[in-house]
Amino acid sequence: MPLFVTEVYRTDLADSPAEPLLTRLEAASMRLAQTDTAGRNWSRRQGYLGYTSYESIVDLRTEDPAFSELIDMLDVQVTLYARLIELDLRGKTPRMATMWINLLEQGGAHSAHIHTHSAFSGTLYLTVPNGSGALQFEDPRLGFMMCAPQRLPSALPFRQTFVPVPPARGTLLLWESWLRHEVATNQSPHSRLSISFNYTL
Repeated sequence: MPLFVTEVYRTDLADSPAEPLLTRLEAASMRLAQTDTAGRNWSRRQGYLGYTSYESIVDLRTEDPAFSELIDMLDVQVTLYARLIELDLRGKTPRMATMWINLLEQGGAHSAHIHTHSAFSGTLYLTVPNGSGALQFEDPRLGFMMCAPQRLPSALPFRQTFVPVPPARGTLLLWESWLRHEVATNQSPHSRLSISFNYTL
């Protein structure tokens, strides 16, 4: 009987009615990656290989209507996810707290981290070249496994200590914000484009 299950939500939006929105989001994000001087400078100072709007654009909705449409869609998906994992929200509705663009160039990665002060986090992938890296999740009990043997390489995913999730264009991933994760190195000569976000209650 599986106990203390950690559930990551995945849906794939490519070739769905959301496809036109994906195209518009990709165009808007690439435009901002070129014009957001503050974001480009911050990314360079932080050693981020590529561009992120994380510290430069407070509300992407002011930059392009496509981001407003995205939030409307995410509101539905996050609420559905909360219901699927049977959380008691005590009548509260998840609401978008932050959202930012990530353009990760060859050699770029993001070390393991959590998203503090949030309830739900996620990423929507817009451009995913082959070899551009998976999103890897870490067993939250890892720090307590003092004398535990390693898992067999053939162990089922829900028994593994680290689980990589390779995305594709249109992949939407949601998880609870306390779940530690990292972005594998982009080994493609092409950049990977995604939009990440946090929800609070």
